[in-house]
Amino acid sequence: MINFNQYKALTFDCYGTLIDWENGILGVLKPLLLTHNTNLDEDQILELFAEFEAEVEKGEYIKYREVLQIVIQKFGERLGFEPTAEELNSLADSIQYWLPFPDTVEALKTLKQNFKLVIISNVDDDLFAFSARHLEVEFDQIITAEQAKSYKPSLNNFRLAIKRIDLPLEHILHVAASVYHDIVTAKSLGLSTVWVNRRADQQGVITIESAISQPDLEVPDLKTLAALSLPK
Repeated sequence: MINFNQYKALTFDCYGTLIDWENGILGVLKPLLLTHNTNLDEDQILELFAEFEAEVEKGEYIKYREVLQIVIQKFGERLGFEPTAEELNSLADSIQYWLPFPDTVEALKTLKQNFKLVIISNVDDDLFAFSARHLEVEFDQIITAEQAKSYKPSLNNFRLAIKRIDLPLEHILHVAASVYHDIVTAKSLGLSTVWVNRRADQQGVITIESAISQPDLEVPDLKTLAALSLPK
């Protein structure tokens, strides 16, 4: 267990931690693939998405909207179809409708009472602005990939956040669902970390990455984190 009294700022990944990105992605890609006579199960879709996204983000920086366009193009190349212009934009266009997990908003409001809240997200400024409306709290800092000109797990995104927060590392706690994008890098910089393991009851490649790094705390959801953070 960690001592929440030592922290003044909580930094959050957004998509997968606060916003239900899996249902957002599947809501677009499942019908798109079926249109092209391709029927993959949900884990297969998510694993391909993760593979293609990571591949694109390792290259020279481009905006996240373009990343998502290329991801869909890669689905087409892998599975043997040519996406339409509308389909290429469908993931990015859908982000405005992606909703928070059921526990997110109330947990953020609770945490806001005792901590500064900061976003570190692999997204464009305009796309996060849509999500911010759903989250219903005012964040003290918002650091996007567009501002950093790089994508997590790059150290650059976290260094930019640390600089803007302007607190000693021991007063910052990073909260995220992705070990690959967040936990490993945050820990390498000396930040304490909370792994929000929302897939704890599911199997698959996406959960196995947890063995790579040990967070300081693992919780199943933000509701649990908020409860643990309350002064005793």
